[in-house]
Amino acid sequence: MTDAAPAEAAVAEGPGVWSIRVPFPDNPLGYTLVYVLETTAGGPVLVDAGWDDPVSLATLERGLEAVGTSVSEVRGVLVTHHHPDHHGLAGRIRELSGCWVALHEEDAKVVEMVRTAEREPWTKRYKALLELCGAPPEAVASAASAIPSGAKPAVPDVLIEDGTLMDVPGRTLRAVWTPGHSPGHTCFHLEDSGALLTGDHVLPGITPVVTVYDDHVVGTTDPLGDFLASLRKVSALGATRALPAHRAPFDDVAGRAAEIAEHHARRLEQIEGQLAAGPKTLWSITEGMEWNKGWERLDTFARHLALGEAGSHLRHLALTGRVRLASTEPIEFSLAG
Repeated sequence: MTDAAPAEAAVAEGPGVWSIRVPFPDNPLGYTLVYVLETTAGGPVLVDAGWDDPVSLATLERGLEAVGTSVSEVRGVLVTHHHPDHHGLAGRIRELSGCWVALHEEDAKVVEMVRTAEREPWTKRYKALLELCGAPPEAVASAASAIPSGAKPAVPDVLIEDGTLMDVPGRTLRAVWTPGHSPGHTCFHLEDSGALLTGDHVLPGITPVVTVYDDHVVGTTDPLGDFLASLRKVSALGATRALPAHRAPFDDVAGRAAEIAEHHARRLEQIEGQLAAGPKTLWSITEGMEWNKGWERLDTFARHLALGEAGSHLRHLALTGRVRLASTEPIEFSLAG
């Protein structure tokens, strides 16, 4: 393998580490950074795979060829989380190379659910959930467009466990379970270089969506609480450089983690500020929160993501005793005091 890769095909990120910008079609993020780790076993290990699309696969193939290898030589794919811009191509790469695919057990459960879910019952449950959230009839009617269809993500061969050293011969790569963005999100600490492959957990300039893990307005899981704990966890690692899945690598992992935590603290305060005026539904709270484009400019899918994000914050407030359930059908929340 070679460090002299063309800039448009692959970028050297350190000794034996390259990034490839794999296109993420029809999304403002533009691409997923797939990382190539050289090994002493004759074939590379990838961290993430990219979106399942012919153009994305061709881009990945060119990047691998630029560093002196190929898809057929890939030894394994470490998937940071189950979202399709990370996990999507894993199955196709496995078909072409015979490699293993690794994913955390909690996200493997999501993969199994997606593979076996029937669209009609899923849509019916989601519409009922929207009604409980206080969504207007037109939003309930559009629910089907927010639910992906036909997805058959690859079942992993290896279930990742927190703290384990991964099978990357010649490298010391440790799994760091960082739930929040997804229940099984995992970062990978390249201990021999000090770099941390952060997936979507810590990103420069943007924050990952932290939504609810289940289909309940009131529940016991706390994705935001998990996410904040995961930020503290990676801050304590002492990593000197972040290799994220979007945008570009950066320094000061702990500093960026602190900025993201502060962003969510402001979000929580915004919700409490709204509830100071009286009980509100989740839909009403979501409408009143600050979004980059503004609520009125969000498309249907973005609004449903926003609802999940607001829901995770509201649930965190409820589980930490700062808000309480005020009424049902539709469900409303109020300040606890």
